[in-house]
Amino acid sequence: MAGGQGTRLRPLTSNLPKPMMPIANRPMMEHVVDLLRSHGLTDIVVTLAFLPDAIRNHFGDGSEFGVRITYVTEDVPLGTAGSVRNAAHLLDETFLVISGDVLTDVDLGTVIETHRENEALATIGLTPVENPLEFGIVITDERGAIERFLEKPTWGQVFSDTINTGIFVLEPEIFDHIEEGRPVDFSGEVFPALLEAGEPIFGSVVEGYWEDVGTLDSYLRVHADVLDRRAHVVVPGFAIREGVWLGEGVDLDPEAVIEGPALIGDNCRIEARARLGPYTVLGSNVRVREGTDLERVVIGDHTYLGHNVDLKGTVTGRSCDIRDGARALEGAVLGDECFIGAGASLAEDVKVFPFKTVEAGAVVNSSIVWESRGARNLFGRDGVSGLANVDLTPELAVRVAMAWGSTLPRGSTVVASRDTSRSSRALKRALMAGLNCTGVNVLDLEAQSVPVTRFMTRSPVAAGGVTIRLVEGDPDSVVMRFFDDRGLDITEARQRSIERVFQREDYRRVMPSAIGEINVPSRPLERYAAAIAETLDLDAIGARAHKIVIDYSHGSTALVLPSVLAKLEAEVLAVNPYVSTVKAMEYNPLAQARRVADLVRTSGADIGVVMDPDGEHLVMVDDTGHVLDPIHSLLAVCLLLSRTGPHTVAVPVAATAQVERIVESTGGEVRRVPMSTGALQRAALRDGVELAASLDDGFIFADVGGGYDAAATLAKVLELLARTGLKLSEVVARLEPVHVLTEAVPTPWDAKGQVMRRLVEQFGARDPVLIDGIRIPHGKGWVLVLPDPGEPLTRIWAEGPDDAATRRLIEEYTRRIAELAR
Repeated sequence: MAGGQGTRLRPLTSNLPKPMMPIANRPMMEHVVDLLRSHGLTDIVVTLAFLPDAIRNHFGDGSEFGVRITYVTEDVPLGTAGSVRNAAHLLDETFLVISGDVLTDVDLGTVIETHRENEALATIGLTPVENPLEFGIVITDERGAIERFLEKPTWGQVFSDTINTGIFVLEPEIFDHIEEGRPVDFSGEVFPALLEAGEPIFGSVVEGYWEDVGTLDSYLRVHADVLDRRAHVVVPGFAIREGVWLGEGVDLDPEAVIEGPALIGDNCRIEARARLGPYTVLGSNVRVREGTDLERVVIGDHTYLGHNVDLKGTVTGRSCDIRDGARALEGAVLGDECFIGAGASLAEDVKVFPFKTVEAGAVVNSSIVWESRGARNLFGRDGVSGLANVDLTPELAVRVAMAWGSTLPRGSTVVASRDTSRSSRALKRALMAGLNCTGVNVLDLEAQSVPVTRFMTRSPVAAGGVTIRLVEGDPDSVVMRFFDDRGLDITEARQRSIERVFQREDYRRVMPSAIGEINVPSRPLERYAAAIAETLDLDAIGARAHKIVIDYSHGSTALVLPSVLAKLEAEVLAVNPYVSTVKAMEYNPLAQARRVADLVRTSGADIGVVMDPDGEHLVMVDDTGHVLDPIHSLLAVCLLLSRTGPHTVAVPVAATAQVERIVESTGGEVRRVPMSTGALQRAALRDGVELAASLDDGFIFADVGGGYDAAATLAKVLELLARTGLKLSEVVARLEPVHVLTEAVPTPWDAKGQVMRRLVEQFGARDPVLIDGIRIPHGKGWVLVLPDPGEPLTRIWAEGPDDAATRRLIEEYTRRIAELAR
């Protein structure tokens, strides 16, 4: 009998029939089928009701399991007896009935033998239990004949601890006592009626393990019983020591701790200093990151557990994503495909139903059934990002590509590139396939820098561009970044239109004859270098004869920059000048800048730079070997530019006020823009703007293009040094000290709007700047308060006349925001 819904096991059974619930990484019903086969019972009829296809698809005709299976489906619930009556046409000899959703290793032969010896019409398997209140009590005489039934008694009615196991041996004549076409129960109706009619009905006490897996507590308990070998069922994998089983393809770090008993499924990866405490069960393809602590848990297949996750007495469904520092207490249960943000905490007995999201840092004290605590958007701050092959899978890449392609005209062309990592390569191939299926052509740049990708996207034939790259500082994560036909990051409105198609799955699918093509463009690097050279005073740069130290960081800029430098007649000392994914993942700009500084001093170079692997940002080192931080790089470039005349510069609203002092001193103009990269890119294309600069070593020169470009920035800085006759160290020496600090204050999502509203109410009379967040003037300084778009945080920037004054502003607003968020 396999028609049960398992309502008490929800959310684990919300979209899975109870017999398919895994016990020791095998569906419960598989263990039952094993038991039947071991007793020579190989002709099996399975009665189905809830989600029947899940069982049919797994077991098929039974041949894979050494049995023959026939299925009978109930259109409406018929009860235990009615369900068997529905299969009467297949049961014309003595047959055994057993639930497909229990775990047992009892001797079925004892029940069959008792039945035959007594020539019974019905024989019931019986077993003693400690607490019989949830079961049907059966009282027998000394011969085993049943004298009395009592369904789910109170303690005052408990006359025995022997209960009905749901294992019956029956004769076909039983169907004469079961009315057809209505719900009928064996224990409540059929057996008491047989007893009253004087029919031969017997009980047989069976030895062995038996557990009705009806609650979440019992689900954890049966796993403990399996690992302790109290229940003798097949445990997949091989035992590496007493009580510890490993599946095939497990990657187990030598520094991981497995206390046992434990079961680790196929292809799991356990990182260093992870602890698998007693009674840990991991399904297949589970990843456990460094520092995670597990005890008395059952983790579903394809689940990701981030760094320092702490789970105790917890059960998860399939494909859950639990991020760094999250914790769950005893009795917490997650349904399939739940996302638990970093630092989130689930209290005891909290149930999170399938496909729900819990925001980072949330404290959840009650179950989440319908709503999500924080929605996960497809697009994040930089694009579509996530853990490679966990969040961002090839399947997702195809769907995102089809959603994007469906918003573009049929027959249009997009530019695609990647870094050199295998993750990006695999996902780009999936993405190109999805685009082609919507009738969109692809110009494949293969492994190429972001600036070259943006440049090629600005070509007349392109309707957009995309690049897939590892996330800086996280080699396990990738990001898909999308560009419009100007080479700029797509707008939020464009993101929303793609998300709508993605959510509705309203993809355009073209006929085979209209499927797009994949082509490779001709000479993109030469075209890119020529475009930069056209914006430069090559004679002035050549006359200066710069000597440069460049660290390529093993990124794709090593393929690009030589084509640019060849036109500048500079002497170049190259460091890390070859492409290597492994080395690029070790990118450490400050450590590399210190090494470049040593080379600048010993070689007498005019400037040193460290390029990021994607070719967008650079760290500058002056001719004395001084490493410029991002603020001083911004001010140095502004000062150099201002020495050539009045210019218009765009900077984020959080940039130091010294930008105005420098640019406006020569009659220039500063335009403050929102903090997002897209806002800065669009500002660079507005009339009059010649430079747009970020707070993290990113520069956009309007005559070169609309995106950060480290190669173009270096070329422009060399040109400005040549035109002004200054050394970079002389520029830095003219800069005033800067006192800017930043802080992040934890703020629940639902309190962010309240915090901002009350700040505007409190400081509206001070004429605050509301470009992005609220920037409040404070004498000779200012404070910017801005809700973080992707995390439950409010970010604060402050600038004062000295470090102490700035620190006081930060502390004041940290305290103020914490109070407003209550």
